[in-house]
Amino acid sequence: MTTLPQSDRAIELLLSTPTPGVIEAVAHLPGDFMILGVGGKMGTTTAVMLRRALDAAGRKEASVTGVSRFSRAEARTDLEALGVRTLSCDLADAAQVAALPRTPNVLFLAGQKFGTASAPELTWIQNTVVPALVAEHFRASRLVVFSTGCVYPFVPTNGPGANEREPVAFLGEYASSCVGRERVFTHFSQLHGTPQLMFRLNYAVELRYGVLVDLALKVLRGETVDVTMGWLNCIWQGDACARAIQCLAHTASPPRLLNVTGPEKLSIRALAEEFGRQLQRTPIISGQEAPTAWIADASESLQLFGPPLMTVPRMLELVTAYVKA
Repeated sequence: MTTLPQSDRAIELLLSTPTPGVIEAVAHLPGDFMILGVGGKMGTTTAVMLRRALDAAGRKEASVTGVSRFSRAEARTDLEALGVRTLSCDLADAAQVAALPRTPNVLFLAGQKFGTASAPELTWIQNTVVPALVAEHFRASRLVVFSTGCVYPFVPTNGPGANEREPVAFLGEYASSCVGRERVFTHFSQLHGTPQLMFRLNYAVELRYGVLVDLALKVLRGETVDVTMGWLNCIWQGDACARAIQCLAHTASPPRLLNVTGPEKLSIRALAEEFGRQLQRTPIISGQEAPTAWIADASESLQLFGPPLMTVPRMLELVTAYVKA
């Protein structure tokens, strides 16, 4: 029987459990740590995991600082309670960025995806102007920059997916602005010799959000599942955050590119059918799988870090139980 976390705090503690690889990495990364965009979906998990890993590595003196606008005051309170220092900062304001302490190890999780259709100009500000301010200010730091597999073109579904040598594509405002983010950071890496890594992630999932939750809810509610975009990759959020922290030890100038996702190429149709079995619902499926999709080949990160600790069957089991509850 699946034991579920009973609160958001319990879910966060589950997600932020540091892996042995994270503890080993932070033991050998000198200096303090900063997470820019800590108020986002993955920021809290990354910050808390860092704090717990440093404590486990015997580096209690090293600080972890989370930076956000903190539109929700309770998010700041929760982080402080878990040992993460917080700073309020609008990263689009040059003066506020200039006032941030220069920290040796920086993870950049800021950016905008939702709302692109209604305000594309704001997406470009957040995904290109903010990176310019950050890259210049933290030119002497190690930088892991969260990016996305959406910078790639659609690739054939009968292949392994796009690898790091695949040329990027400009498919819509959001994906194009993400390419812009990488280009801006790369410029400053080359200008200042800043060691960076572009963390091309797709897609992080947990119990409360993500592609698996969306799919499970459609099956549970009897909504139609369109399988035209028929395949995906995903990775447990805790595993993704663990890899992001470990990537601080693999930065380079020019920046290293790294795909981060699970090793499996997953069929939307098969996932819907499995959720239907576990939820005792018959999924309503429409469409026919297209020959191409946004899928990535994560072989390089799997060689660096090994397979994710959370398996796909276990993710499906946990998501099913949470959706039922």
